[in-house]
Amino acid sequence: MTPTDRVRSVVPPYLLRAVADADAFPRAASAARTALASLDTVQRPKHEHRARPQGVSGTVDRSAQRTVSDAHGSTTLPGTPVRHEGDPDSGDAAVDEAYTGLGATHAFWLEVFDRVSIDGAGLPLDATVHYGQDYDNAYWDGSRMVFGDGDGEVFNRFTIAVDVIGHELAHGVTQYTADLTYQGQSGALNESISDVFGSLVAQYAARQTAEQASWLIGEGLFTAAVHGVALRSMRAPGTAYDDPVLGKDPQPATMAGYVDTTEDSGGVHTNSGIPNHAFYLAATAIGGNAWDGAGAVWWDALSSDAVTASIDFAGFATVTVDAAAARFGTGSSQHTAVQDAWRSVGVLD
Repeated sequence: MTPTDRVRSVVPPYLLRAVADADAFPRAASAARTALASLDTVQRPKHEHRARPQGVSGTVDRSAQRTVSDAHGSTTLPGTPVRHEGDPDSGDAAVDEAYTGLGATHAFWLEVFDRVSIDGAGLPLDATVHYGQDYDNAYWDGSRMVFGDGDGEVFNRFTIAVDVIGHELAHGVTQYTADLTYQGQSGALNESISDVFGSLVAQYAARQTAEQASWLIGEGLFTAAVHGVALRSMRAPGTAYDDPVLGKDPQPATMAGYVDTTEDSGGVHTNSGIPNHAFYLAATAIGGNAWDGAGAVWWDALSSDAVTASIDFAGFATVTVDAAAARFGTGSSQHTAVQDAWRSVGVLD
């Protein structure tokens, strides 16, 4: 598979490898090996890349159109449909959490940015739960969300965290806007943008301000056996977990810690900590609801013609600075906050 054909998974390969080597967690180790193998074998369906968001006509249904299917422990997609739009709770926690998370994501994009679903044109939101046996991941495959149940030793079920659902669906938003190449710095931006908007989906659903938010990605996914609170921290990259078996969160917060590697499509899950931290710094400096401040700037950038598929950190930073000036005014506190954030992480001088 080429980099652009890989699934967009929320658990990074470096963490799955650590779990796979963990003799202390035999069930989890077996599950992680399976999840690692799937990253190279699960094929994303072919889809139409839209270079820019499509206009939404008055005939487009602006309501959510959700379908959650059950794979029943198989790896065959899509599985059996078990909950459709408007259906009552099923009583299956994974089904109902997925349904709620899809709805929260749809509401965020519609109510905050007037975007009808992830493609801007009312795309139905589909998800499959109970994928595989003890499957240790969740991913966007180009057309649907897929959730594993976790192994029960290291990972809980992957529908627990609404920001994970928002994260994966944001890969779909990126697919239909800038379509950032999943390699190197553009790939790390792809991952970071999913963390940004995944976090904003959770913040919007809880009506949390930037100051109130945890800025953790995947909070609740680890079991109590792991010394850690989440997969990643936007507030303090590199601190999400520090476990005697699994090791320490390797994300850098600044360019001083940038990792040059050929693994994980050029370190897309590692180096995403740098733009993640820049967003956190901008959002908290601006204050209030992050979706109204830094979130609006990042959205203006992502959906602009200035962001090309292969853009690097510095290029994206420049676009966000320009977007902040355009939205809030040159020299405004928001404009200054965005500039200062990128300078603090060493991307801009």
